[in-house]
Amino acid sequence: MIIIQSNEGLVLICRCNLNEVLNLHPNLVKVSGSCDPDSATLILTEDNITLTFSFSLNSTSNKYHLSGLELSAALPDMAKRLVFRNTTLNYMVGSLGHSYMCQKEKTLSVTQDFSLNTFQLQVQPFGVNGDFGAAEECDLDEDDILIPIIVGAALAVLVLIVILAYLIGRNRSHAGYQTI
Repeated sequence: MIIIQSNEGLVLICRCNLNEVLNLHPNLVKVSGSCDPDSATLILTEDNITLTFSFSLNSTSNKYHLSGLELSAALPDMAKRLVFRNTTLNYMVGSLGHSYMCQKEKTLSVTQDFSLNTFQLQVQPFGVNGDFGAAEECDLDEDDILIPIIVGAALAVLVLIVILAYLIGRNRSHAGYQTI
């Protein structure tokens, strides 16, 4: 069983002469798929658009990842069916029994002409026990602690320079002047 949740939906970006944006709406999508011990497929269908996610599990490291993505769309203003496919992806990496979660918008580049934008996405293709396991957050969601540390260190150095300048200036003799 694969579980996926995307509160905001999925936006399909195609750099081909389309006059419309392709969206998959969470409430309108039909879901199907299959699961094997080391691979899982999730198929989302809405109207004439089919989006297929393929996940692979490395049983040695107990890590899974999105290994393939295929978009197939038959739109009224197109002469032939639109198909984009990539089976060598390495996105949405997570540990067995845990879910992959990305709250921020993330763009997955599938081919030169097709990318997928995800919003508030959580997925778990393996080790599902009825609900999502503990979430492993994507890099975009993790706080970057390095920047505040650098800014704090720079401010500390600045304060030390000001204190040293004050102490040096206070101890200098005032040549030519006498205190009264």
